[in-house]
Amino acid sequence: MGKILVLAEKPSVGRDLAKVLNCNQNGNGYIAGQKYIVTWALGHLVTLADPEAYNNKYKNWNLEDLPMLPDKMELVVIKQTSKQYGIVRSLLKQQDIDELVIATDAGREGELVARWIIEKAGFKKPIKRLWVSSQTDKAIRDGFNQLRPGKDFDNLYKAAQCRAEADWLIGLNVTRALTCKYNAQLSAGRVQTPTLAMIVQRENEIKSFVPRDYWTIEAKVNGFTLLWKDKNGNARLFDKAEAEAIVSKLIGQTGEIVDIKKEAKNEPHPLAYDLTELQRDANKRYGYSAKQTLSIMQSLYERHKVLTYPRTDSRHITADIVPTLPDRLKSIAIGPYAAIAHNLLRNKINTTSRLVDNSKVSDHHAIIPTEQPVMLSALSTEERNIFDLVAKRFLAVLSPAYQYEQTTVRVETSGEQLFARGKVTKSLGWKAVYDDRNTYESHNDDEDREQPLPPMHKGDKLKLLSVKSVNRKTKPPARYTEATLLSAMEHPGKFIEDESLREALDRTSGLGTPATRADIIEKLFNTFYIERKGKEIYPTAKGIQLIDLAPSELRSAELTAKWEQKLYDISKGKADANIFINNIRTHAKKLVSAVVASTEAYRHDNMTRTRCPQCGKFLLEVNGKKGRMLICSDRECGYRKGIASLTNARCPECRKRMELKGEGEGRLFTCSCGFREKLSSFNKRMEEKMESSDKRTVQKYLQQQKKEKPINTALADALAKWKELQEK
Repeated sequence: MGKILVLAEKPSVGRDLAKVLNCNQNGNGYIAGQKYIVTWALGHLVTLADPEAYNNKYKNWNLEDLPMLPDKMELVVIKQTSKQYGIVRSLLKQQDIDELVIATDAGREGELVARWIIEKAGFKKPIKRLWVSSQTDKAIRDGFNQLRPGKDFDNLYKAAQCRAEADWLIGLNVTRALTCKYNAQLSAGRVQTPTLAMIVQRENEIKSFVPRDYWTIEAKVNGFTLLWKDKNGNARLFDKAEAEAIVSKLIGQTGEIVDIKKEAKNEPHPLAYDLTELQRDANKRYGYSAKQTLSIMQSLYERHKVLTYPRTDSRHITADIVPTLPDRLKSIAIGPYAAIAHNLLRNKINTTSRLVDNSKVSDHHAIIPTEQPVMLSALSTEERNIFDLVAKRFLAVLSPAYQYEQTTVRVETSGEQLFARGKVTKSLGWKAVYDDRNTYESHNDDEDREQPLPPMHKGDKLKLLSVKSVNRKTKPPARYTEATLLSAMEHPGKFIEDESLREALDRTSGLGTPATRADIIEKLFNTFYIERKGKEIYPTAKGIQLIDLAPSELRSAELTAKWEQKLYDISKGKADANIFINNIRTHAKKLVSAVVASTEAYRHDNMTRTRCPQCGKFLLEVNGKKGRMLICSDRECGYRKGIASLTNARCPECRKRMELKGEGEGRLFTCSCGFREKLSSFNKRMEEKMESSDKRTVQKYLQQQKKEKPINTALADALAKWKELQEK
């Protein structure tokens, strides 16, 4: 009887699958059993060929050779992982393999990983698809009992292939055009450029903003404060004289309560998490980047198996998940979650359409706990923080509404109206889940805040004990943080004038997808187009210039979001992949033409006064992965020289990592706090420190250095030698 080959996306997932499928014979790059052989990719093993694979002339970057539009996009094996590809290919070619099960990540990119390997290897036998939302043993077993035909996911593959080809056609052509035209390392892409454009636009709005003075009027009575409003409900006055006239009119007056409105209100629970909302909250609460949050989630999903699939854009669950909710509650009924989880389990679990809605779930449901019991002690601090967000949100979505009574008091005197608002909690409901309940309180403007109100009745007289005008200034729009940038990428509609398209965008994916947004933001940081100052994101001079140089069409959230909508439609079989790619090819031509026709100029903001020893042009100072370096401003010259390496050596005064500058014996450690020390003095200080250290301390330091891949190998070598002597 033939065997079934199972293809996972990475070794760790492959091992999990092998355990469930009773495969225990370890091979080179696979694990075999009686019925199944489990193998794995290492992420992508196959990718689209580089331009030079189509024509030797593309080895050199020349403006006249653009656009590059191959008739058919070719696939090539990635050199770094070619050994594993060879193993997977030989397994696919084995005569005793009757069937393949694709078990890569259940999403657009996971489908592409597998299908490109299958296509490159020429595999023609039957294919089935494992589609699971969690990596628990139970989920895997259930998934293998309900394998779906591979052809059910052909449209998802088409969408993934279109995405990859569109990025190649747009990104490579426009990047080469910009780089050749301006002789500078500039890059562009169909998602990264409009994202950068939003950041630059926000910076321009902030810089051009002129604050305006305005005044509000407050009157203190016995026990609380009243706020003046005009007949239209506006509390702001932009005329100081008018504000002072109203204050004079109210001073010493007695007001009468003409209306007390009491409303019973319910605030329903927040929606469950999708990836973007989780990344937003993690950034606000813990300062984690979008990429960091996704990485932590991936660990909680794959390694610990306590949360469901992270790369989801759904904030609801399907009806078939409802019977599993009690088991999911039991799995988190420990520690800080125990009391509320047990309370929910004691009663019938009530769900509403705010949680259960099949129509609002695409490929995967919202992020929720799995049925696997969690061991909080096994989680790192970061994992614990992300798990805490999801666990509490899960408890909240199963809890009743927050109930309160809102009181609004209206007072009249001297023909003017003053107001006060208060809130009395009747039932905490889902807010009982959160210790810091203010996190989910409505943040009212200070001008119209809610406050405790004493008992009072209509017709009561209130003596105005003091009346004053408060001067404030209008504020510019806030700079983006990663949290607010993710929101803007998800809902770019407000940047679009076409109302019908704006509404369509707000209903769909926006710029990028939940799975790709973190990488887009990270790429903008890594290419020095944006930078962080605290939590705020600023565009660099390079980023601002790029937006001026990039074709106007490519800066538009409108065009890119239209493409994302088309990709979604292709995945659902509602649009034609060939038409989409032909449109992309046409756009690539237009975008290259726009760059060529531009009369703009690029100015390096990191130009030094040091000339290149090879061609005589001025050198640029850049921050590389290993520290600061000088590179020639003429990209064709290619000269580069390191000037300062960032080391793992810590400053003795402020504990920051120090830079190592210079060459030979004259090398010098420097720190941003001003500390300076010669390498020879540093090594002497370290040797003295070693002599007074015990074995455990040195061992710990060596392990840390090994983990961090130290640049200061002289110190590491010295430590290793000292350890060797101690052990003899």
